[in-house]
Amino acid sequence: MSAPLRLGAGVALFGATAVLAMASASAQVATGFTGADGSGSFASERASCMAGRTQQAQATCLEEARNAQADKRRGQLQDQPLDTYAANRFKRCEAFGAGTEDRAACVARMQGEGEASGNVASGGVVREVETIVLPASGRARIEPRTADPVLLVPTKGSY
Repeated sequence: MSAPLRLGAGVALFGATAVLAMASASAQVATGFTGADGSGSFASERASCMAGRTQQAQATCLEEARNAQADKRRGQLQDQPLDTYAANRFKRCEAFGAGTEDRAACVARMQGEGEASGNVASGGVVREVETIVLPASGRARIEPRTADPVLLVPTKGSY
């Protein structure tokens, strides 16, 4: 076999290997499911770790499960009341001035309005709400929830 032909075959083989490696790597990317059931049961969390149903390496997953079990035994592992989570969610919107469009959009995003994409494993969740500002002479009926990711905000003087 001549040198150019061997080089071409080598490049083709490398390309095919790279494509297969990328395809298998992308097929292994976990979805939003973490595998942990949230029950706090060490046995079920360990089973999830051993079955590979988490987004962590097996050793890391088992260490986290053991640490959570130890914290639970010491009484340091507890769920927060749901209203605490809601308060934390809305506290993020305090960065925007009261009565501003930015704050209204932030509150709408925290209430689940609009679109959300991504997950923690991919680097974060992006929440998006489209805001339509009506002219002062316009009238609008404000709906608390819409099918589309749209939030209507009347201008000052129109409400």
